[in-house]
Amino acid sequence: MNPATLAAFCLVAIVAIALPGPTVLLAMANGSRFGTRRAVYGMLGAVAADVVFVTAVALGLGALLRASEVAFSVIKWVGVAYLVYLGIRLLFSKGHLATLEDDDPRGSRRAVFMRCFLVAVTNPKAYLFTGALLPQFIDPTSPQLVQYLIIGTVFCAIDFAIMFAYAAAGSTVVKLLKQRGALWLDRICGAVLLVLSGALALTRRASA
Repeated sequence: MNPATLAAFCLVAIVAIALPGPTVLLAMANGSRFGTRRAVYGMLGAVAADVVFVTAVALGLGALLRASEVAFSVIKWVGVAYLVYLGIRLLFSKGHLATLEDDDPRGSRRAVFMRCFLVAVTNPKAYLFTGALLPQFIDPTSPQLVQYLIIGTVFCAIDFAIMFAYAAAGSTVVKLLKQRGALWLDRICGAVLLVLSGALALTRRASA
């Protein structure tokens, strides 16, 4: 993979990932509720999902989702249900500001990791997006495994960096606005997640 191709991929990936979606909004919510350090575990969950996406593309599973209505629908509706669940939870939250010493299991490292991983991995649009994007930057005449390792590593790094920025922004907003800021940021993120769940529910395989 030549440097120009990799640079072009980085540019496209940055623009695509930076647009507000479920995982970056969840990173912001985690940053506001638990702080940037705890939110890192959520970012790692999303990065783990990125590894699943890249592996799926390399194995041709993205094409399966494009071809199979059943597989696409199962993943889609699981994702919709989970986004609705998280959106409602954030809408009705009390803007609790957690600390690393909290015993609330919803703010544990494992819980934060799993929430972000499940939000990402149950989004069929992510499979379709990576399935359409990544092969465009793969040279079919060269060994593909190495290329997918390089492009997958870069994709995960960009995703992590952008989510970290969102989490830091959420944490900064809450520090400035205190408890009321946490309450309203939770509500905004919850409302947007519900809107995104609606958009996902309306997504059709043929038009994805």
